[in-house]
Amino acid sequence: MEDFLEKVGRKLGDTMEELGKKAEEIGKKAEDTIDIQKIKSQINTMKRANERDFTDMGKIIYERFEKGEEVEEEFRVFCEEIEKREDEIMDCEHEISRIKGE
Repeated sequence: MEDFLEKVGRKLGDTMEELGKKAEEIGKKAEDTIDIQKIKSQINTMKRANERDFTDMGKIIYERFEKGEEVEEEFRVFCEEIEKREDEIMDCEHEISRIKGE
């Protein structure tokens, strides 16, 4: 009977040790997941900042174009398209005002 209890005790000890290792692994994976999410959040924040800067850069170039200042040819094409759309937007807004009777 003592032999049986010893085996059960060892088995229980082994099982507890395995459970402890599994708990550590799960904890490590959870910690890694949190760290990865923090890094992804930082990446997204930096990407949004870049997008704002790209937009601001484009606005500066377009403002120069509007003022008649020299704009590089590769940007001029974009500026001309923006200008066309701005005119179309104004036409659409006038049409809305006309329909409303304003």
